[in-house]
Amino acid sequence: MARQIIHTEAAPKAIGTYSQAVRCGATVYLAGQIGLDPATMELVAGAGPQIHRVFQNLQAVARAAGGDLKDVVKLTVFLTDLNNFALVNETMSAYFSPPYPARAAVGIASLPRGALVEMDAIMVLQD
Repeated sequence: MARQIIHTEAAPKAIGTYSQAVRCGATVYLAGQIGLDPATMELVAGAGPQIHRVFQNLQAVARAAGGDLKDVVKLTVFLTDLNNFALVNETMSAYFSPPYPARAAVGIASLPRGALVEMDAIMVLQD
């Protein structure tokens, strides 16, 4: 099965040796996104704004792949402070509706560029 590399200017460009997303068949693997503003490549300030920006970045990549956040089947959330988990839940409800994707939340020591949150996702497109 051929791999298709997904790229959009509406999300931050890759800051390392990875692609924004890779499509293989109907499955799209979205790389981790942090709260970078794609226009400036600067991290937005604060947990709430970073969480919103991460969802906006994931949404931009999902759309570039031919889907949307409604097509996400698995979401992984990495937080440097698990006290922000309630804020993730609250914000997520603005971007997702039932049935929600499967999800994991992981507390970690640090993230690139001092980000407070990172998320990656797996999306399955409908034919």
